[in-house]
Amino acid sequence: MPRARPRYALLLRGVNVGGHKRVPMADLRQLLEGLGYDRVRTLLNSGNAVFDTARAMPATRLAAVIDSAIEARFGFTARAFVLTASDVDLVVAENTLPTPDNPSRSMVAFLAAAADREKLLPLTRQSWNVEAIVVGSRAVYVSCPAGILESPLFDAVGRALGAAVTTRNWATTLKLQALCRQA
Repeated sequence: MPRARPRYALLLRGVNVGGHKRVPMADLRQLLEGLGYDRVRTLLNSGNAVFDTARAMPATRLAAVIDSAIEARFGFTARAFVLTASDVDLVVAENTLPTPDNPSRSMVAFLAAAADREKLLPLTRQSWNVEAIVVGSRAVYVSCPAGILESPLFDAVGRALGAAVTTRNWATTLKLQALCRQA
């Protein structure tokens, strides 16, 4: 039985938001295929993709290559977060928040580096009323029952991490995991 090719998930920070930093998903697929990645599939219109490579590579190296290619092709920077398919499974497994009624109000903040978790630990010791936070090894989970625009906790996470994070809602995270698991 042939060995499976390594699979990665890509999450771009800050693209296709409010008409800024436009990256059409067909162009993103083409860019990734041009870099030699195969089985490229995109998810939604927010810079999510899954792809396979011929051999395993460090996610940080893949992110740097993709960052450079995006700047060369589109003329702006967009921070690439790359995770292995196993990392995506871990992110899903570590979410201990209750399953939300509305998955768009439960956010997953993917960390640029594991060390960034330390910046969030003080937030876990504060009371956030109906909101909740859980810090995992690769992501932070934030429950925002009133929505992210009304969330002081989500705002505090953003202030603590700055550009060292990209967020997706729980529904998108589960779709990304499903895409990673497709044969």
